[in-house]
This record gives sequence, C-alpha cells and structure tokens, in this order.
Amino acid sequence: SPEKMQQLGDSIHASFNINILLFIAPALVIFMIIRKYDAIAALLAGAVVGGVLAVIFQPDIVAVVAGGEGNYAQLSYMAVVKAMSTSISIPNEDPVAADLLSARGMEGMLNTIWLIICAMSFGGVMESVGLLQRITQPLVKKAKTTGSLIATTAASSIFINVTAADQYLAIVVPGRMYASTFKKRGLAPQNLSRTLEDAGTVTSVLIPWNTCGATQAGVLGVATGVYLPFCFFNIISPMMTVLYGYLNIKIARIPIATEGVPETINK
Repeated sequence: SPEKMQQLGDSIHASFNINILLFIAPALVIFMIIRKYDAIAALLAGAVVGGVLAVIFQPDIVAVVAGGEGNYAQLSYMAVVKAMSTSISIPNEDPVAADLLSARGMEGMLNTIWLIICAMSFGGVMESVGLLQRITQPLVKKAKTTGSLIATTAASSIFINVTAADQYLAIVVPGRMYASTFKKRGLAPQNLSRTLEDAGTVTSVLIPWNTCGATQAGVLGVATGVYLPFCFFNIISPMMTVLYGYLNIKIARIPIATEGVPETINK
C-alpha cells in the first residue's frame, strides 16, 4: 500500500544519506556494459566505486558495519571488505527495511558457486569416461538436421531441469553433451549457448520442485502453477529457438571440423 511504501522510504532515509551522487556506481556499470567492457571488470569497478561512495556519504553505516574500533580509515576498510565478503545487517525498526538492508556478500554466492563447480566436474567426468558419448550417440543419430539437433538439445535441457531440479545442471551437462556435435556439424558455439539459454534457463522457473521455481514461488508468495500461464516468454522461448533452427534463421556457421558428415545436417 502507499502508506507502507512511504513508511519503508522514511525508514531508509532515516538510516542512509540519500544522494544523487550514489547513482555513479550503477551508472558506471551500465556505461561499461554498453561499451562492451569485460563483465568482471565492470562489476569490479562498480563494487569499488560503491565502496568509495559508502565511505564518503555513509559514515554512520560504515561504523556500524565495521563493528570495531580504530580511526575512520581502518573502519572504512573493514566495512567495505566485510560488506563485499560476509553477511551484514543494518539495524532498522522496520522489519521490511531491515531485511532489505541485509546482504550476504560473496558468502551468499558460495552455495551457487559450489554447485556450478560440481556440475562442471560431473560433466567433465562423464565426458572423460565416455558416458556422455554413450548417452548422446542414439539421440544425435536421430537428429539429422540442424533443427532436429537444436530440438534435441532443448529437450535434453528441459528434461534435466525437470529431473535434476537445478538450472545449472540443465545448462552445463547438455552443453558438454552436444558441444562436439555442434562443432562437427559446422554450427558455431553461440547456437548451442542460445539453445541452452532459451530452453534451460527460462524454463527452470516453471518447474515447482526446481530450485529456481521454488525460489520464485517463495519470494513472490505465488504458487508456480498460478503464475505459469502468464509466463509467455518462458513458454514461447524454447519453441522459437527450435522453430528458428528448422527454418535456418540466425544460425551461425563455422568450418566443419570432421569430414564425412551427411549433407542433410546443413539444411
């Protein structure tokens, strides 16, 4: 309600020094992205500038986050490092504002990073011992055209989303499964990455037991089955990528890596 929004705004204003100069950090990140700087460099620049702005404009918050003794330079260093790496919370009488002003820094990403590392390791082991080849060979034999290969990749990604219940596995495992096949058939890597994005990433929120679906339902307070009919992009996206594959639209090509590939694959 407008009253609650006003109350939330007042709580934030009471805790922070709100200044238009604070928009320098996000504006810098947006500028670097538009200019196509490296993503890590853009995010690092935004984090560093954000830390400097916090030291300049939020001295009281810096002291609270640092939680120690010393001069302001020492407290500033402690607060910035702590905010970037570990969990912090800013005291506030409004529970909504207190929750909004809490963060977990890099610590909050560790579970996701571990999961990605495990998924990549799992895919690497399966590839090294030949299991991925055994799984993909029957599927690839039936996928004789570019469209059918993209459809098979999309279906595999959605299948892993349903069975493994995690988006990262649905991206990494099919990515390793079909990478060599795409290359052998003269299909540029961006075709594979686009298919994984259009089928694996966007459909994860449509599955109630998937980590993404469970998170969305919990955050929104709306059951997956209730918001699913309104997720037009998520439903249409995998269909469009398969349709584009069959119609040979926006399909990037590279020199075929292996000889003896049937002519039908490039049609």
